[in-house]
Amino acid sequence: MTLRSIDPATEELIAEYDEHDEQELARRVECADRAYRRWRETPLAERAARMHALARILRDQNDEWADLMTREMGKPIAQAEAEVEKCAWVCDYYADHARAFLAPEMVETDASTSGVRFDPLGPILAIMPWNFPFWQVVRFAAPALVAGNVALLKHSENVPGCALALEEIFREAGFPEGVFTTLLTTPERAPDLIGHELVRGVTLTGSVRAGRAVAAEAGKHLKKLVLELGGSDPFIVLEDCDPEDVAEHAVAGRTLNSGQSCIAAKRFLVAEGLADDFEEALARRMAELEVGDPANRTVEVGPLARLDLLENLHDQVERSVDAGATVATGGKRLDRRGFFYVPTMLTGVGPGMAAFDEETFGPVAAVIRVSDADHAVELANLSTLGLGASIWTEDAALAERMVARIDSGSVFVNGVVKSDPRLPFGGVKDSGYGRELSLYGLREWVNVKTFWVR
Repeated sequence: MTLRSIDPATEELIAEYDEHDEQELARRVECADRAYRRWRETPLAERAARMHALARILRDQNDEWADLMTREMGKPIAQAEAEVEKCAWVCDYYADHARAFLAPEMVETDASTSGVRFDPLGPILAIMPWNFPFWQVVRFAAPALVAGNVALLKHSENVPGCALALEEIFREAGFPEGVFTTLLTTPERAPDLIGHELVRGVTLTGSVRAGRAVAAEAGKHLKKLVLELGGSDPFIVLEDCDPEDVAEHAVAGRTLNSGQSCIAAKRFLVAEGLADDFEEALARRMAELEVGDPANRTVEVGPLARLDLLENLHDQVERSVDAGATVATGGKRLDRRGFFYVPTMLTGVGPGMAAFDEETFGPVAAVIRVSDADHAVELANLSTLGLGASIWTEDAALAERMVARIDSGSVFVNGVVKSDPRLPFGGVKDSGYGRELSLYGLREWVNVKTFWVR
């Protein structure tokens, strides 16, 4: 099979890549296993040095990698550059903190010496999505590799250029052959890769459907698994806010990466007393966004990455309108070549509508009116997903109480949800399990091994 890279802004073919056949996949997995046996014995200082080198290469060649992302999946160029810089940050972060994170912990028992040490697991299969084609790979690979594991990347089929570029960058940074390996293949081959006797763990960032399939396969083979799945993040706006100011943050939170982010604000739960002013401000700002060629630095919203994604998003909007929602602005495909969707705001949204019940992956904001903070928490939790949430209020005590009650992996107060190498990232419910980033993300990919000596 041939993997095709399509420019979503022009619908033109960028390049074609031959899929790795079964023999090549087997060769690469075996090479990774051999590399692991050497890499795990490589001094931690050297592993950290390679990670610092990776960060330098990412920064030095930022323009090249950002342009690749923009052409291959349509990310606005300034955001692509920021993604490359964030990858460099996470590399430096784990290089700087690896010694402390991996240091054995002594525990006093009836032994002469006892405690816990943190040893690598082996080759880890990473099944990664297209929407942040560098960041979501590197945020897994940085802690996993510095801990002594090796990575096998099965990237999304529409970003094969990014997948191969990542392998090239790791090699250029001095990582030995097999420590980071790209597997050019399709989802149909994933079960065989998950079940391969040399693969010791699996991480997936993707849809809930994909998560269930991968979890079933990993469970069959008793493989360690981390899942970061979808999100339908609530953005709660209480009556003591400035509607104009919060609307600016709301637009940024909804349209980052052209709205194609699992932690994008998607359901805007707005106190009734502020709703008229907030809706007016949000609709005006959404309508003002510049949509177009993502290589243009003034463009704020680029195309969706594929035609099927655009069609699915529009179907969600139409089904929501059929169920009683109102289109305040947008609600249609942009009349030009490319997979562009007009930034959209829906009002009158509620449970039972697609824009409330499903994850919308694109520049569509769904506004739901709530009576008070308790009602907002109730509706925030009325979702099968639980990745992130944000609360906007001047009442710090109320916000603290709400944080404890919201079912999600993270809650931000007066800030847009984001991932940060210093903080754990992940979800609850159908948003998955396990954590990435921080100490907790590194500890997912080690054997927490007890030792007891008399």
